[in-house]
Amino acid sequence: MNSDSERGLIDTDDAACTPEPLVGAITSFLAHQKLPREDVRQALEDEIRLVGLKALTRLRVNLQNSGQDWEYYSSDPLARRIHHLLADRILDEKPVLKGGPHLELLAGQPFLMLANHLSYSDANVVEVLLHRSARPEIADRLTVVAGPKVYSDLKRRFSSLCFGTIKTPQSSGVSSDDAVMNPREVAMAARRTIQIAHDRLKAGDALLVFAEGTRSRTASLQPLLPGITRYLEDPDLWVVPVGIAGSETLFPIGETSLQPSTIIVSIGRPVRAGRLRERAHGNRRIMMDAMGLAIAANLPSSYHGAYDSSAPDLDAARQALADLWA
Repeated sequence: MNSDSERGLIDTDDAACTPEPLVGAITSFLAHQKLPREDVRQALEDEIRLVGLKALTRLRVNLQNSGQDWEYYSSDPLARRIHHLLADRILDEKPVLKGGPHLELLAGQPFLMLANHLSYSDANVVEVLLHRSARPEIADRLTVVAGPKVYSDLKRRFSSLCFGTIKTPQSSGVSSDDAVMNPREVAMAARRTIQIAHDRLKAGDALLVFAEGTRSRTASLQPLLPGITRYLEDPDLWVVPVGIAGSETLFPIGETSLQPSTIIVSIGRPVRAGRLRERAHGNRRIMMDAMGLAIAANLPSSYHGAYDSSAPDLDAARQALADLWA
């Protein structure tokens, strides 16, 4: 996408607000797909015509402003509609949701999902599957804790508008994007993120956190970050392990286009944050390793990585998880 098309796409002048920049940008991005481009173009134009130019103007404003500060950014209705419209057309095989009955326990309640991270498309796949599930209202309150890269270009910002997001700095151990920030600034931004996350949970959101802190380049689980326990201060909060498999081939690292993939998202057994802390005796490392094992239990063995059955130094975490699931 060149700079001229980006300017046209985010131009919020009412007189200049036409569907063509958005439709053109999306069809160009999908040009590599084996899709009837005219069919996609017509579907997009029909959708925008249905919601009206005010919705298009709102989307352009959100595209321009999203990610400018360490804040919460709400989803955009038109971005979500377009996202759902394209999902069936883009994916050769429909993604699969397993563990759906666990969502029944979470209906109407705030909860925190801890997931592995394979692709920029992970949160979008989760949103689509929640939207199609027996509890689609969960998708309506989905909020994703997102690193700076999510807002780094127009295509990623568009994808991020399919759900709520909270911009957060990455852990210093995995980040290369926050080098201009000193440690004090990173710590302040992180505290701001945690506070916003607690506020969103109190408002009833379903919060999604990629607990490894960054995408895995091998598709195998990396050790979960102990700092994630800061989201678990409410002892009554439900914590849900989520395993994502297959999305690493949908949007591979280093690629700019989507590829055919078979994706499975597995929802694990929810546990209360207070019980997790109790079984881990307040040890943050053990808490997150127990959840790492719970995520691994919802993945094929090739994804287990740091939480493989042969991984050393996990006895305390294994015991904590066994106590939780007893």
